[in-house]
Amino acid sequence: MFVGWTDQMHTKYSVVEIPYEATKDWILNIHYAGRMPSISYAYGLYFYDEMVGMVSYGSPASPALCKGICGEEHRADVIELNRLVLRDNLPNEASFLVAKSLKLLPQPKVVVSYADTAQDHLGIIYQATNFLFTGTTKARTDIAGKDGKHSRHHLGDRTKRIPRSSKHRYVYFIGNKKQKKVLRNALRYEIHDNYPKF
Repeated sequence: MFVGWTDQMHTKYSVVEIPYEATKDWILNIHYAGRMPSISYAYGLYFYDEMVGMVSYGSPASPALCKGICGEEHRADVIELNRLVLRDNLPNEASFLVAKSLKLLPQPKVVVSYADTAQDHLGIIYQATNFLFTGTTKARTDIAGKDGKHSRHHLGDRTKRIPRSSKHRYVYFIGNKKQKKVLRNALRYEIHDNYPKF
């Protein structure tokens, strides 16, 4: 149990799978990115009967990431935690939602997620839920999408580019003891002992 959770939290809160349609308002109107990612699994955080947050997982935007993390053999098991949205972001809600949703995902899975330095994010939630920190990506530029943002569906005009900030990369393995050992041994990124701090 996460140190901040209480018995009362388990009584009042629950995490359940939700349909794709139920994620749209949260992602488009509340999340800072303001665009829909690829979603394979989505889970809602409920306070009694009221939805107060959601998390989604889907195919990484970069196909190279799938085989780059644990190799070609495990590319089908790679998913990205790509949206985490909370209405009020009360203490411990985020860690409760992420931890419970990870247990609902099919096994085995390699979950990767990023904390955007441009948003001053360190990945505190991933640190609290025991993700492995595997380094920080380099800042770069991408071909602009039609909305002027980074997008996998770009316009093809390589002269129109937008900056992409560096991001802290986190990885989490889901499976039985043997599966997690196999995935960890296949990991191609260095695991850092120290998490990013302000």
